[in-house]
Amino acid sequence: MGEIWFNGHIYTLQAEGHKVEALFTKGDKIVDLGSKDELERKYHHEIVEQHDLEGATLLPGFVDSHMHLIGHGEKLMKLDLASYTSKSDLLLAVGEYAKKIAEGEWIIGEGWNENLWDVSEPITRFDIDQVVQNRPVILKRVCRHVISASSDAMRLAGITEDTVSPLGGVIDRDKNGAVNGLFKEQAQELILKAIPQATEEYLRNAMSLAIKDAHKLGLTGGHTEDLNYYGGFERTYNTFRRVIEEDNIPFRAHLLVHHEVSDDFQTAGGSFQAGNEFIEFGAIKIFADGSLGGRTALLSHPYADDPTTSGLAIYTQEQLNEIVKKARRLNMPIAVHAIGDLAFEMVLNAIEEYPLVGEGRDRLIHAQILRRELIERIKGLPLILDIQPRFLASDFPWVVERVGEDYMGYCYAWKTLLNENLPCAGGSDAPIEPLNPLLGIHAAVTRTNIDDPEKMVYNEKEALTVYEAVCLFTKGSAYAACHEHDRGILKEGYLADFTVLTEDIFKVNPHDIASIGVERTVIGGKIVFSKNKSVV
Repeated sequence: MGEIWFNGHIYTLQAEGHKVEALFTKGDKIVDLGSKDELERKYHHEIVEQHDLEGATLLPGFVDSHMHLIGHGEKLMKLDLASYTSKSDLLLAVGEYAKKIAEGEWIIGEGWNENLWDVSEPITRFDIDQVVQNRPVILKRVCRHVISASSDAMRLAGITEDTVSPLGGVIDRDKNGAVNGLFKEQAQELILKAIPQATEEYLRNAMSLAIKDAHKLGLTGGHTEDLNYYGGFERTYNTFRRVIEEDNIPFRAHLLVHHEVSDDFQTAGGSFQAGNEFIEFGAIKIFADGSLGGRTALLSHPYADDPTTSGLAIYTQEQLNEIVKKARRLNMPIAVHAIGDLAFEMVLNAIEEYPLVGEGRDRLIHAQILRRELIERIKGLPLILDIQPRFLASDFPWVVERVGEDYMGYCYAWKTLLNENLPCAGGSDAPIEPLNPLLGIHAAVTRTNIDDPEKMVYNEKEALTVYEAVCLFTKGSAYAACHEHDRGILKEGYLADFTVLTEDIFKVNPHDIASIGVERTVIGGKIVFSKNKSVV
């Protein structure tokens, strides 16, 4: 028995502007497309339900190509620091929040960003100690590549003035040489390992919250990297199974596998795309560098606003090569975080040394700071660039001063990448950025920050069309996961995953894209979110 969807703007994305009048679905698949009359004639004996879109716009389901699902749920559960525009207000909020947390529990905040403040100074342990005494506090910077820890957190973690920075990490110190509570990249683990392990109930609640929020935002799936952070591979993987399968909260989760749990993954019999239509394994995840905000993204030149550093390589070239080599032994593609151009170059060196032979496509995540010769090198390789358009809204204008105007020619250069026929997918990196895909589409099209009343446009020639931006979160995400043959467009035999918007995204003023509402979210033919109706 089947269902018909009609009376709306139904864009297939098979080609720009291509629309149909109606869809006929059976179970979780699209069976046919065409006029309503034609479909009713062909399938009149099978139609058991009719979905009147009432003028809404139906698109292939939005899929976030790069996120951290449990982390997004945690952000919804914990103190959100992203909106504070001064250090003093933020610290007051931390002090008030601490009063609500039971004695003995760690106080954790997410998302501080000193680039939003009048005085761009990071949070130190001395700052935290002024508002919360004798309690473990960690405050994660928006990029999650830097954390601030209180003195008590450092004590519980065994950090002293004599503790040495680990390989690929930095324990920051003040001008007098004292440890100031800032831990960058791999040094974060010195603090994080001291936090009591999250309970299974906590993980389940975080994931449930995250998926339900994703449904409200029109997301039918996400490519997510969580398996190395919550007590190990098996424990975290079982959380996905419990929430999505046992609790019946549908979401198409494509799981990137952090290289540090690749042995557990192999022991469990994992392989690329193993799983089912809701939970499957993707590429081996690797970090090559850090973030621009923390000046740990690895550049080929010194930072313009701090010539003493050019960033941080998480691994040497030889170590990175060995990690890629191991992934190849597992017949796995790789997905590598590379923000700076030198990190990107190191990843290319490793790929060229150990090219992908088996199934899949390598993924270069972020690809923010590039050079022309790097773009030329990746042409023809079996890979996709995994970009986060919303980063533009958060990073400009301060990123120009940080990287240096002379080096910005191929930065956030998404139009250039598409014009060079390089495949791209669109994600948010939530909880680093808001999960809402419409914010990413808005940033890609307008090259502005939605919160900027002056609507300053940054490098307008790199702006995408609405069609190109929407395709990042549909066709692009499908291609990144090697699902271009059954997801990402509306076509016979493809999954019945739909995002239904209240307005026609291709007709509204581009500056209004982010304010478009989600009318319905449909996964496998099942309505999982409806703006005006409760979904059981």
